[in-house]
Amino acid sequence: MTDQKSDPPRQLPLDLGHGTGYSRDELVVSGTNSQAVALVDRWPDWPSPVVVLAGPAGSGKTHLASIWRSRAGAVGVDAGRIGDCMASLGARPALIDDVDAGPVDEEGLFHLINAVRGAGSTLLLTARRFPSAWGVRLPDLVSRLKAAATVEIHEPDDLLLAGVIAKLFADRQVEVEPHVVQYLVRRIERSLATAMRVVERLDRTALERKTPITRVLAAETVSAMDEGQGELEI
Repeated sequence: MTDQKSDPPRQLPLDLGHGTGYSRDELVVSGTNSQAVALVDRWPDWPSPVVVLAGPAGSGKTHLASIWRSRAGAVGVDAGRIGDCMASLGARPALIDDVDAGPVDEEGLFHLINAVRGAGSTLLLTARRFPSAWGVRLPDLVSRLKAAATVEIHEPDDLLLAGVIAKLFADRQVEVEPHVVQYLVRRIERSLATAMRVVERLDRTALERKTPITRVLAAETVSAMDEGQGELEI
């Protein structure tokens, strides 16, 4: 029988549920999101009672929406159950995050916009696409959405991506050298969602191996994720 040396067992760190900070002080601002940030900061002095923040997944819409919800004391409305939430809304501002994630409740959204306008309140909608791409068929809702103020959030630039990566490590109480952050900025897909996945994988790998996060480890991790090996089999 051949004596095969088995690999040492891997130590898998527990998922401690590292929270991502959503306060205004933790928001990283650059040219790609400055217009959206300015609009949130100037509330309630908005150009329209209804504002749409449109941008790709991971562009920071949820962070901005969370900041605004806290500042405005807004009510979160489920995009699939708009009618159920209206009775308790009153004159409070309302927020629908990812309104275009599924089929738009056209009747519900139309009545919600009317209720917000009638109460002299405000409504914030976040979406991946502009309202014209939502496939809305109800003419009155189309008209209401055309009157909304729409602000686009672009894919992150180097400044924003570097700031977010540093913030994500800080959320996990992990210290990383600036040159490692800059390496990640140059190598990963320009998406905040990708940045979150890379940071999570790097943190887990470093804990598993009991090593600091270095440029070599970052290169290994990014290459593995590029090859479709980004998830550990546990």
